[in-house]
Amino acid sequence: MMGGTGRKIVMATLVAGTLDILSACVYTLIAGRAPINMLKGLASAILGDGAVKGGIGVALVGLLLHFAIMTVMVAFFVIAANRLPILKSRWLIAGVVYGIGLWAFMSLIVLPLRFGWHPFTPLGLAEQFFSHIVLVGIPIAWFARR
Repeated sequence: MMGGTGRKIVMATLVAGTLDILSACVYTLIAGRAPINMLKGLASAILGDGAVKGGIGVALVGLLLHFAIMTVMVAFFVIAANRLPILKSRWLIAGVVYGIGLWAFMSLIVLPLRFGWHPFTPLGLAEQFFSHIVLVGIPIAWFARR
């Protein structure tokens, strides 16, 4: 049977990962693009640029990659919270700060390394901060606090 830490990691990954990918799909639709292509774009990080020409299987690889990355993000916070009790006692603040940190890491380091630098728009920043703070950071901290 899975221990408390493992359960927290699985649950937070499922919740935050699902909320995050759903928000990415909504933002993709609002931009007039197809979510399946967004998922293929994720897969291209490991399969190369040709992945965007693939089918549903490539999109599934992108979805799995998303949840693998989310698992690492969640595990890092849950393990840190087990060692630093303030992250549990001040979980809401910790979740907000962690969400901002995740946004900074992904938007200022990971994505520019993979796709090149893209300028930020006010709407894009608002969407990204909402997703990383409200849909990812806070849920992760909520699960870790227990």
